[in-house]
Amino acid sequence: MDFPPVDDQLAVLRRGVEEILPEEELRKKLERARQTGQPLTVKLGCDPSRPDLHLGHTVVLRKLRQFQDLGHHAILIVGDFTGMIGDPTGRSKTRAALTLAETREHGETYYEQATRVLDPEKTEIRYNSEWLDALSFSDVIELAGSYTVAQMLEREDFKTRYNAGKPISIHEFLYPLAQGQDSVEIKADVELGGTDQRFNLLVGRHLQQVRGQDPQVCMMLPLLEGTDGTQKMSKSLDNAIGIAESPEDMYGKTMSVPDDLIYRYAELVSDIPTDDLPKVKAFAEANPREAKAQLAHTIVRMYHDEAAADAARDHFEQTVVQGGVPDDIPTYTPDADAGEQVGLLNLMRGAGLTDSNSEGRRLIKQGAVSIDGETVEDTGLYVTVSEQAPFTLQVGKRRFARIVHEA
Repeated sequence: MDFPPVDDQLAVLRRGVEEILPEEELRKKLERARQTGQPLTVKLGCDPSRPDLHLGHTVVLRKLRQFQDLGHHAILIVGDFTGMIGDPTGRSKTRAALTLAETREHGETYYEQATRVLDPEKTEIRYNSEWLDALSFSDVIELAGSYTVAQMLEREDFKTRYNAGKPISIHEFLYPLAQGQDSVEIKADVELGGTDQRFNLLVGRHLQQVRGQDPQVCMMLPLLEGTDGTQKMSKSLDNAIGIAESPEDMYGKTMSVPDDLIYRYAELVSDIPTDDLPKVKAFAEANPREAKAQLAHTIVRMYHDEAAADAARDHFEQTVVQGGVPDDIPTYTPDADAGEQVGLLNLMRGAGLTDSNSEGRRLIKQGAVSIDGETVEDTGLYVTVSEQAPFTLQVGKRRFARIVHEA
């Protein structure tokens, strides 16, 4: 296979990368691939404990896609077996274990969403239970003998917990070893991960050296800040932009990103050409509002299409900028008899404006829910739909439903 010149490949692959260990070895591997015509095996492991992907996850997924576009072989390893242990990275206590069935189910959802970024025709998916579940106890002892307790305690989260007298379960030490074994099994040339995965990636490199393999290059990418501008993007922190969300939500949430993160988002999660990034940076500094609007349009177009991006922009202008109610909001008819009261939380959930009652309560407490423009403050409010309908129920700045009643 013909590959682009190595310098051209590196120009693409360095974009947005925090650290490459060691970078000179990556160059040598790319040169070897050009000489032999054999693509590099590039590994990305995914933790299936949370199946919903957001833009933060796409930082590494887009890097894997770049390797694919350059002609290299991408392997997505779903950690269905390691997911039962739970990645201790960044944890102050032991994670609750999942069953193999749960991790496999989450993994399938992960793959479906990940291939919105990756080329599904060029992506090999493997489940690490394939080899880890087959290890005998003597195999596990041999694997554990590859690393010392002192080496494990060099890991920051383990060290912090140990010094604080907080418990560390023995099986947590096995997690980085199991993840590293994945690299041995597929003979990875490169492994991708966030900066928080540095220790785990280096364990994989070490295990390959112990087994006499050519060790992988570790490529670490930054952790993307969420819409709050400070903490790592996370659905649990309510600062995430999901890649399966509606165009209107994706656009609106992107518009809420702080101005000083416009360029970072453009570099890490958009398909804006690298050569155009300096122009984006200058434009973001001169006109952040319009630069952010263009970024939001780009992101929606990437996960939906041009028409959806145009519609999301128009929706945002009408509802947020102008403060109006869209003309095409969905209609919801609750199953309620005349005079029957319906809890507002159930009404919001039934209309598809919230996913749960707990989310509804939180939004009401934040002053983000209104009926016909009047803010609701009572989380226990009941509505007599037959008497009050039709009315417009609004949740946040972008979610609307027209509530009607059939006589």
